[in-house]
Amino acid sequence: MLDATIGQSVVEIEALSKRFGRVEAVQDVSLAVQRGEVIVIIGPSGSGKSTLLRCVNRLEVPDSGTIRIDGVKVTGQERQINEIRAEVGMVFQQFNLFPHKTALQNIILGPLVAKGMPEKEAEALAHTLLQKVGIPEKAQAYPEQLSGGQQQRVAIARALAMAPKVMLFDEPTSALDPEMIKEVLDVMLGLAEEGMTMLVVSHEMGFARAAADRIVFMDQGRIVEITTPEQLFTAPKHERTQRFLSQILP
Repeated sequence: MLDATIGQSVVEIEALSKRFGRVEAVQDVSLAVQRGEVIVIIGPSGSGKSTLLRCVNRLEVPDSGTIRIDGVKVTGQERQINEIRAEVGMVFQQFNLFPHKTALQNIILGPLVAKGMPEKEAEALAHTLLQKVGIPEKAQAYPEQLSGGQQQRVAIARALAMAPKVMLFDEPTSALDPEMIKEVLDVMLGLAEEGMTMLVVSHEMGFARAAADRIVFMDQGRIVEITTPEQLFTAPKHERTQRFLSQILP
């Protein structure tokens, strides 16, 4: 377990930059996420939203800047990378479940391998989490037997099984059919109500309005505006934010 410094933000991002060749995907981004806070990141495609999340759990290595999780600097700590990722749960656009394992087996793998949890304890945890995400009856089902929404809920349960300090969601509903989106968003709303610290990249403005404490608007790798949902949807300050919302809101 990473040692925490009491009283600091759960996630602190300072002057973070990431380049892919000539493309500056993330440029000098700074953001602090408080414990229990839900931050939704919005913006056009290619604005750096997903790259920012991938830097937080070290799927991408930043070129400069620092990231701290619960006060512990994680940039530059290659030897601690698995320990760092155990502190940060991530749910992707694609579900990334092991197709040859049941829902229960997908969920218990992390606690068994990374935490050395006894199998019976891990299975009990998995059943509890499947109940939490609303599909307790699917424990023995394989991914191909599940709908896209059910697979994504298993993926959420798998991330929660590691008891992360923060959950990252990278457009978790973008690969789902419209009728399956609500069941995943309802699970995420439940986590928000329980006080889970969450960083969410999403185009679901209804979720952002209902769940976010703050909304971050990004464009061309930079943070353009950070504001509350009420302010964003009624009177966004920046012209670029206004233009983006005018294109996506009815």
